[in-house]
Formats: sequence, C-alpha cells, structure tokens
Amino acid sequence: MGAWGPGSFENDDAADFLADVTDSGDLALLREVIDNVLTSTEFVEAPDACQAIVAAEVIAAALGRPTAAALRQDHLTKWVARIRPGIEPALAQRAHNALARILAPNSELLELWEETDELAEWQASVKELMQQLQA
Repeated sequence: MGAWGPGSFENDDAADFLADVTDSGDLALLREVIDNVLTSTEFVEAPDACQAIVAAEVIAAALGRPTAAALRQDHLTKWVARIRPGIEPALAQRAHNALARILAPNSELLELWEETDELAEWQASVKELMQQLQA
C-alpha cells in the first residue's frame, strides 16, 4: 500500500478506486468492494479494505453526510451532484459492517497501521466515517 497519510483517500488503492467510481455512472463498484470485505472468509486484504473505505465515503457523501475528507475531493462532490445516487439503508448498513470488519483482527490494513505511529488517527477517521453512515 502506497500511503501518504491515514485519511480515507490518502493511499494509492483509494485514489485509483475513487477515479474508477467517479468514471462510472452507478453504485455497482461500491457494492462489489463492500461485498468483497463482508464475504472474505478469513483475512481482509489491504487493497480491498482501502477500496471499501472509499466506498463508504462515497455512500456517506451521497446520503448528504460527507466527512471533511470527502468534501476535499472535488471530483467526488461533482460525481454525487451529477449522478445523485439513491442510497438504500441496507447499503449504508453493509458499508458500516464492512468498516467494522476492517477495524477488527484479521484485517491486513489494521495490521499495517499497527506498525505506524498513525494508528490512532487512522482508526479515528474510520470510526468517524462509521458515524456518518449511521447518522
């Protein structure tokens, strides 16, 4: 994972995935990455986790509850305004559940952040995002 910070969009996997999402016209990619995290049987891989975090950011933004990190992503804001995706409550709940799995043991992304001095900041950003999905 090429990361330059603990924020949702501050790594290569997240940046690439956000570009894919904003090039699309629907929620299919979001559902796919969330399902990848929720259905992984043992270990959540870091790239899947990074993409699921971005998916959750997009969902929160589409619900009208963007995080500060999402508000700094102009192409995301424009995509939400253009597409106006309807987010069903079940998808928001699935995104919340995916984030919980990412914060739990058997998450490669958690293990990677545990090796840094920014673990607490990363965990706080994911927990904030979880709150935005539940608001």
